[in-house]
Amino acid sequence: MIDIKLLEKKAETGTSYYDEYKQSLINRGASADILDTVMGLSKKRREMITEAETAKANQNKLSGEIGKLKREGKDASAILAEVDKLKSTVKDLEAKAAEADLEVTNLLLTMPNKPHSSVPVGSDEKGNKILKTVGTPTSFSFKAKEHFELGEKLNIIDFERAGKTTGTRFAFLKGAAAAMERGLIQFMMDLHSQKHGYTEMIPPFMVNSNSLLGTGQFPKFKEDVFNLSGTDLYLIPTAEVPVTNYYNNEILDEKDLPQSFCAYSPCFRSEAGSAGRDTRGLIRQHQFDKVELMTFCHPDKSYEVHEALTTHAEQVLLDLELPFRRMLLCTGDMGFGAAKTHDLEVWLPGQGAYREISSCSNFEDFQARRANIRFRSAGGKPQFVHTLNGSGLAVGRTLVAILENNQREDGSIAIPKALQKYMAGKTEIR
Repeated sequence: MIDIKLLEKKAETGTSYYDEYKQSLINRGASADILDTVMGLSKKRREMITEAETAKANQNKLSGEIGKLKREGKDASAILAEVDKLKSTVKDLEAKAAEADLEVTNLLLTMPNKPHSSVPVGSDEKGNKILKTVGTPTSFSFKAKEHFELGEKLNIIDFERAGKTTGTRFAFLKGAAAAMERGLIQFMMDLHSQKHGYTEMIPPFMVNSNSLLGTGQFPKFKEDVFNLSGTDLYLIPTAEVPVTNYYNNEILDEKDLPQSFCAYSPCFRSEAGSAGRDTRGLIRQHQFDKVELMTFCHPDKSYEVHEALTTHAEQVLLDLELPFRRMLLCTGDMGFGAAKTHDLEVWLPGQGAYREISSCSNFEDFQARRANIRFRSAGGKPQFVHTLNGSGLAVGRTLVAILENNQREDGSIAIPKALQKYMAGKTEIR
């Protein structure tokens, strides 16, 4: 959430935060009108608070005069009536100020984060910048098949029966595909906990609305999550939500920072607004597995941590020998809460294209302010932590990449060496 105090602060020199944030809304392709609405409401709220304080001061002054008149045996009824009138005025002003404050907060919750100065300005994915490319896109002497063709031919992925039992955008993984999915989860969790130092976590797979508000999914993206009818419980769209809210409304000790977690969870998304996109296969499902990397850190360290977290996600692709590239997302393609995002895109020869497999984002204090997660240094005042997260990786998409990049002309699949010990020593799928 954006700090209203920064928006209200006048620039001592140069451009004000207000001007910078207004430009950032334009750079994101959003309307800046909401900013003027917020500033107008906030000004109105401050004016009403000032009026209420003035009325209170007059009320206190008159109350003192009432006591004096009573001690002197004089009539104080006129002043009593004035005090009652002031009390009513104060109550009315405070109620209106509280109402304006709530309106300001509700509007602030719908406003996106301010992009970091290093983020390129662009209206859509065409404005993203390739930072590096690792490996050569896989090519074959035969026409590459897409993962769903390979999975159906090998009888290890069944979309038809999933459609019968549940509906579209679901799949049964069978045999080697199920074993590979399970093996990938363990491989990723081992890598991040044993080599990269993250604490393993399996979070709740349901959260309340306050948690979704804290990470920025609510109120803007409420239609994207599944609600358990008649409850305040929602299926998680990503482990980012429960893990970020692990410290909701808490104050950490500076010496305990950074704290990093790798969390496995299934993820559930309604995919609202994605009609007609990736209708076949595992790329865009309502349910999928993911290993999430999440760090709470000191504000001075967050961009150093952002680079480290991204390289940790990249290590999965390196170990599995999958070609990929790192992208720096532009303002128009970046997520609502992110200040800066690196996307990792893996090469899929079946599609002949790079596809996103991980987004690694620094949210700065945007989520921490919403979820009220702070830290305190020795003798210092509490301040907001910075939160970062990224997929390490999306498991289903990793399975897709392995199938497509390791396919053979006879329809068999070579299993990457790093994954073989997680699949009972098997070297191929036939």
